[in-house]
Amino acid sequence: MKLFNSLTRQKEEFVPITPGEVKMYSCGPTVYNYFHIGNARPFIIFDTLRRYLEYSGYSVKFVQNFTDIDDKMINKANELGITVKELADQYIAEYFTDAKGLGIHEATVHPRATENIDAIISTIQKLVDNGYAYNVDGDVYYSTKKFNDYGKLSHQPLEDLESGARIDINESKHDPMDFALWKKQKPGEPAWESPWGLGRPGWHIECSAMANKYLGSTIDIHSGGQDLIFPHHENEIAQSEAANCCKFANYWVHNGYINIDNRKMSKSLGNFFTVRDVAQEFDYEVIRFFMLSAHYRSPINFSKELLEASKASLERIYTCMGTLRFLSSTTDTAELKDTEHDFIKSLDEYKQKYTDAMDDDLNTADAIAALFEIVSAANTKLGDKPSKAAANAAFEMLSELGGVLGLLQNQKSDEIPADVQELLELRSRARAEKNWAESDRLRDELKSRGYAVKDTPQGQQLVKL
Repeated sequence: MKLFNSLTRQKEEFVPITPGEVKMYSCGPTVYNYFHIGNARPFIIFDTLRRYLEYSGYSVKFVQNFTDIDDKMINKANELGITVKELADQYIAEYFTDAKGLGIHEATVHPRATENIDAIISTIQKLVDNGYAYNVDGDVYYSTKKFNDYGKLSHQPLEDLESGARIDINESKHDPMDFALWKKQKPGEPAWESPWGLGRPGWHIECSAMANKYLGSTIDIHSGGQDLIFPHHENEIAQSEAANCCKFANYWVHNGYINIDNRKMSKSLGNFFTVRDVAQEFDYEVIRFFMLSAHYRSPINFSKELLEASKASLERIYTCMGTLRFLSSTTDTAELKDTEHDFIKSLDEYKQKYTDAMDDDLNTADAIAALFEIVSAANTKLGDKPSKAAANAAFEMLSELGGVLGLLQNQKSDEIPADVQELLELRSRARAEKNWAESDRLRDELKSRGYAVKDTPQGQQLVKL
């Protein structure tokens, strides 16, 4: 497999530190609200990367943090009149509700910053001891100019980064580009004891400390949105490598931006949507399918029209799978027919196209295209009387490859309620008697109960709407 490494700006063969094992860290949400549609993209993309690595035979230890202490959380908690912990508990639970809906697996570890204060303090102390950090009356800062490789991820020298950055003006810092590792307690803020007095961690340090604690000093893959390259990931490299005196991550993988109706998502523009908002109108799986329908490094435009198109595309695959399951249940032939061997061979070819796409920098767009080739082949080559073996092979291939993408696992139940089964039998009798008016009436009645009925050479096929 090849991955585009932001550090080297090229595709590289993925070779883990330990054969057969992958250590992967991905930046998680700051839990003061429902996560928005822009957050959903990296969560879905890197869940898919993890799934594919596991499908390829790797054992993956995947860590995704929760930032549960920062200025936004303190302000929101004060606004609501609750503690920061109560706010975090609420929105971590809401995160898991939306993540489950989107088919995102839980991480191996979901560490919270506030539950890893000892590890954070230990990392800061290493930086102080190694001469990369300094204390100013309880505030501890990282000295960026002490780290010679600062800017290597964003591929800009420190001077250029300084001129383009929004710099926090603070007279206590030695240099405008220095950033906070530990913040002295302000009145009313949560705080923890430290060698520098009561305070709380800065944002960047938590990921360095928790990646080191749960994965070790050098990890295989660090991932996140493109917006995190600078300053967050740049600062993580500076902290981790200065503290541990070794390379922090071998592969840096970043997804592209998301726009809303061709405009940058912004609360001020009124085009800011949480996943929970969108899920009121579109199924979670449609959102996931949409996110995977473009290459992860490409910018993607989010619109209602594109979601409608994704819904239709997903339904096309599900319709094919439903038909395959129906044909399998009604056929008289168990073994492959002589005419079906080429079809089975073509399934292997489509699977190879799928894996070639996924191996080429996680090209989910081309992988989905391979799924549609299977659908087209099944629709055109199997006919209306396939063998059970052929119908099952196509169904299982779609289910297997779709599952790696976190898709196509929501097959409707085969169990038909007794009253619906009775209506179906009455309709079958009406058709046998050529009572077309009654047949149409019963078809409409079934539709009102949530079922579509298709007349096939094998009989009536019921499809749950």
